[in-house]
Amino acid sequence: MAFKNNEDLIKIIQINYYKFSKGQKAIAQFIIEQYDKAAFMTAAKIGKTVDVSESTVVRFATALGFDGFPDLQQALQVMIKNKLTTVQRISLNETPKDSEEFINKILKNEIHSLKNYLEDIDQERLDNAAALILSAKKIYILGMRSSYALALYLGFYLDVMLENVRIINQNTNSVFEQLVRINENDLFIVISYPRYSQQTMDSVNFAMDRKAKILAITDTEASPFYRLADIALLGKSNMVSFVDSLVTPMAVINSLIMSVGMKEKDEILKYFDLLEDIWDKYSIYNKENDFKK
Repeated sequence: MAFKNNEDLIKIIQINYYKFSKGQKAIAQFIIEQYDKAAFMTAAKIGKTVDVSESTVVRFATALGFDGFPDLQQALQVMIKNKLTTVQRISLNETPKDSEEFINKILKNEIHSLKNYLEDIDQERLDNAAALILSAKKIYILGMRSSYALALYLGFYLDVMLENVRIINQNTNSVFEQLVRINENDLFIVISYPRYSQQTMDSVNFAMDRKAKILAITDTEASPFYRLADIALLGKSNMVSFVDSLVTPMAVINSLIMSVGMKEKDEILKYFDLLEDIWDKYSIYNKENDFKK
């Protein structure tokens, strides 16, 4: 039973409901009615909830065409995480009573995500993204809400290396007014993670109408920006209660900055030599011997 995208998953379960065994029907009904909870439960816990064995839950996943339960769970998480409200995010996670245990759980989750990114990193795609940046006449960078911090970070370092970078300010005038001169010679870098901003989507469509190239930094192939972009760099953003984790997205951005930097190494060294003279002349940074004991 294949499905085209994650939004079809519930529909596929409903259509094929009559084919399932009694135990599988119980699992199907639970997922249909409480998919937001099922997405964050283990196979054993789902089995206990609907009174079937863990192996029955695993067989249900394979009956849907998945390699195993983890793939079904991931599909459910991708399907719902753009729809979850902040209140739902908080209620879905079983927060340990001990704060130290909770922090340990979060950090282990972050380490796991970084390891996955390291294993899946696509250097060719990074190089192509860097080439897009270096060939653009002007570079526009947009990130809304929590992604704005990522946009500022990327924009800061690209602006150090290049002369044609503009960060779209979400706190001032209209985004579209800041994009009004974008054209086919330019690059629009969009950073967006669930819950995906509608204004970000509208901005991408605006840039595409003007034939600008699109470089997306987002979470998965299911992201609406993945299919719209000329190149998409993926870095999973874990949901940590009501907080969006930006650890892996930041690693993606650092990788991109390094890829650009390696291609323009000689020019960047000259630029930083000039900056060091300016920083020294105008005392931009404190020197170690300036601190009084």
